[in-house]
Amino acid sequence: MKKNRERFCNREKEFVYKFQVGSQCLELKVPLRFPVQEAAGHLHGRLMLLHNLPCFIENDLKEALSQFLEEESLRDYDRDAEASLEAVKSGEVDLHQLASTWAKAYAETTLEHARPEEPSWDEDFAGVYHDLIHSPASETLLNLEHNYFVSVSELIAERDVELKKLRERQGIEMEKVMQELGKSLTDQDVNSLAAQHFESQQDLENKWTNELKQSTAIQKQEYQEWVIKLHQDLKNPNNTSLSEEIKVQPSQFRESVETNGRIYEEQRKLEESFTIHLGAQLKTMHNLRLLRADMLDFCKHRRNHRSGVKLHRLQTALSLYSTSLCGLVLLVDNRINSYSGIKRDFATVCQECTDFHFPRIEEQLEIVQQVVLYARTQRSSKLKESHDSGSRNGGSNDKTKNTDRNYLNILPGEFYITRHSNLSEIHVAFHLCVDDNVKSGNITARDPAIMGLRNILKVCCTHDITTISIPLLLVHDMSEEMTIPWCLRRAELVFKCVKGFMMEMASWDGGISRTVQFLVPQSISEEMFYQLSNMLPQIFRVSSTLTLTSKH
Repeated sequence: MKKNRERFCNREKEFVYKFQVGSQCLELKVPLRFPVQEAAGHLHGRLMLLHNLPCFIENDLKEALSQFLEEESLRDYDRDAEASLEAVKSGEVDLHQLASTWAKAYAETTLEHARPEEPSWDEDFAGVYHDLIHSPASETLLNLEHNYFVSVSELIAERDVELKKLRERQGIEMEKVMQELGKSLTDQDVNSLAAQHFESQQDLENKWTNELKQSTAIQKQEYQEWVIKLHQDLKNPNNTSLSEEIKVQPSQFRESVETNGRIYEEQRKLEESFTIHLGAQLKTMHNLRLLRADMLDFCKHRRNHRSGVKLHRLQTALSLYSTSLCGLVLLVDNRINSYSGIKRDFATVCQECTDFHFPRIEEQLEIVQQVVLYARTQRSSKLKESHDSGSRNGGSNDKTKNTDRNYLNILPGEFYITRHSNLSEIHVAFHLCVDDNVKSGNITARDPAIMGLRNILKVCCTHDITTISIPLLLVHDMSEEMTIPWCLRRAELVFKCVKGFMMEMASWDGGISRTVQFLVPQSISEEMFYQLSNMLPQIFRVSSTLTLTSKH
């Protein structure tokens, strides 16, 4: 049957169209190869442009061409079907094999014959955890998670102490060598010692990295097995050891010993909250907050397990598998890694507590790199195809060369997402790529960083993220060029753009109430903070309060 199909493929037929221009009768002949891969509308447009045909025959030509393609395609299908039937009648094709092939194809493409999807381990564990965290066992889960957090924190503290001692010892050795430089030692000796020091640091860091990786893997396995077992025991009402099993964790709870250099000091936070209504006819209420805080404060755990911190963690755990997720925006460079800047600080916070639900931050970044590499490769191949004709005509292909250089780098305005269950108050992190242009004072509403915020808000609407934290000034740290007028202009731009994006949300999600938190760096002055606070209600429509007084 394949031979019969190949016989009718690549057949050339001539399309003939006659039309009259004045007293002249003209004829258009176009050879077409069937099956035609191009849509009739595209082919019609090419014929009009290529042959410079008059516009008054446009509709008639399109109708005639569409009819010709449909009729000739049907004739080919009929010939193919007749040839296939003849092959079956003549015994050239095995009838039983043909029937089994058709039955298999039908079963694979019809929903009623499809096998039900088997739930994965992650889906099963998610359902079990969601049930337990909304049960009296929630406190037990949080205590167990905190014990694991303390254990990993102590391991990290040991690593930091050992690395610090190594660097101090290497610093003393290097000072001694530098004193002998030019006397008994040469530059080659200094370079050799520096290479040895670097190798020693790498070996020690790799050792601790493997130890932390192994420890968190064991914790994750133990935790998941314990959660599954506890859930099974809860289903058994005759289990007498269940109450003791739930109580055992709080009794084993231990306060961590604060170590030098690992205490997160809480600085005084400034905060203003507003309630606004957006929309033309159907108004939606949203909550806005302006905070002076570090972006990573929403991620860090506190070692002292106070009630306020515990409530924050409980709320995050309760909403982990819900339609009320929390996210934040991190401003990063174009490299997908965790080696420098806020990316390194964020990865450090993620590593301090085992993630029992999602892959480690390093594994998620590796997946993002693979996706970006695939996307860049596909885009580059399409660009090469589009530029081939230009290069053959002597044109330049510099753009193609530029796209070939860094496949793993992302562009300003693009972002990638990581998921987390081990952070204090957030579930999703948006890593938004920005360049040095955000430090200038001349960006507009069409800047890639602003458009990136729009796309992030759109993702929030489509993926049930109801709370999002945004750096208001599009920077995490202040610098000298960021004067008061600069801050006011930047805040006004971001406020107005976010307001427009939030009004678009009504068409994206039907008008769901959300919380948007605008964060400014901690180094900003109180005076500047309150100027921004006064600007916000002037741009957004803040709900006014109504005071009721009784008449005497």
